[in-house]
Amino acid sequence: MLREVALNRNDLPVKVLSENQTFKNQSFENQTWLRLLIKRAVSGDTVAFEQIMIHSQQKVMTLSWRMLGNEADARDASQEVFLRVYKYLGSFKQDQDFFAWLYQITINVCRDIARKRQHDAARFTSFASSDIGDDQGAFEVSSENETAEEALIAAQQRGLLAVAMATLPEKERAAILLRDIEGFSTEEVAHILKSSSTTVRSQISSARRKIKIHCQRYLGRKER
Repeated sequence: MLREVALNRNDLPVKVLSENQTFKNQSFENQTWLRLLIKRAVSGDTVAFEQIMIHSQQKVMTLSWRMLGNEADARDASQEVFLRVYKYLGSFKQDQDFFAWLYQITINVCRDIARKRQHDAARFTSFASSDIGDDQGAFEVSSENETAEEALIAAQQRGLLAVAMATLPEKERAAILLRDIEGFSTEEVAHILKSSSTTVRSQISSARRKIKIHCQRYLGRKER
């Protein structure tokens, strides 16, 4: 069973870590460094795999939470995602975008979990809170410069967005999360979802419209 790992500097092999090249200073935007880690992980280097896991598990957890709507399912999904990554990493092609590949696995796992639940809507306990903003960890982005009032408004906005997301059909939710929140291009989203760019554009347009309508209705009720 995979575990959440917290390695310190002395745990890393000398060949992987040097005084002038610490992993904490490396970014997964550095594709050369990432390819090196993947190559080492495929060859059986468990430390390299754990480093890949450390630097991607938050992304997986966040996307899973946004897709499934609650922390418990998101943790189950994250566990399964990394089991699959470990199993299929050898099939990853070096010219692929690692996070696009990782998110494709994550979306598939979330779909599997949602289908097994058979009562998907009832699982959105976090998103469907009656008090908007009470429990929206998957959408939370804090800022040290925010005033208390700004933080409250931001929390309410995130909560409203989360509830609106929860009302979307699974495919629309996945498309808009990948496009508008994760920042992938329409073509990349289509590749991840194994769909066409035309279909993805339609799903994103529909999702944005539904979110806007949901927010307008909520704000209209608040003004009464």
